Amino acid sequence: MSQSEFFKEFDRLSTLLHSFAYNLTKNSEDAKDLYQETAFRAMTNRDKFRPGTNLKAWLFTIMKNIFINNYRKKVKANTIMDNTDNLYYINSGRNTIENDADSNILIKELTEMIESLDDSTRVPFLMHYQGFKYQEIADHLDLPLGTVKSRIFFARKDLKSQIARQYGKLREQ
Repeated sequence: MSQSEFFKEFDRLSTLLHSFAYNLTKNSEDAKDLYQETAFRAMTNRDKFRPGTNLKAWLFTIMKNIFINNYRKKVKANTIMDNTDNLYYINSGRNTIENDADSNILIKELTEMIESLDDSTRVPFLMHYQGFKYQEIADHLDLPLGTVKSRIFFARKDLKSQIARQYGKLREQ
C-alpha cells in the first residue's frame, strides 16, 4: 500500500476513530489527544501494516492499546484529577498535618478495656494477641486446650460488648 493510499484510507476512517476515541475516554479533549497519538503511531509504523489485512482493526487496536497504556500510567501514578477552576483540591493537600491524637486515645481506651477483664480471660487473650498458639497457652498456663479457647472467646465477647457500649453511639450519628 502506497503512502497516499494509506493516508486516504486513514482519512476515510477518521470519523470512526474519533468516535471510538470518545467512547473510550468519555471526554472530547482526551479523545482528540488519543486520536492524534493514534494517527502519529499509525503514520510512523505504516511499514508494519500488512497490505490485504484489515486497516480499521489495526488502527482500532493501536488506539485501544494507547488508551490502556495511558490508563495504567495514570493508575500507577495515582494522579489526582482536579477540575476546579482554582485547583482547590490539589492545593488543599499541601497544608494537611498528621495528628495521631484520635488513634492514641482509642488505643489507650482499648488497653483500659483489656485491663478491666478478669485475669482468667485477660491473660490467655493477651498471650493469643501476642502470637502464642492455643496449645502453647494451654501448656504455659497448665490448662486444657478447650478451656483456653473458651476463655479467649469470652474475652473477645466481653471486649465486643464494651466497645459496643463505648462506641455504639457513634454509628447512630
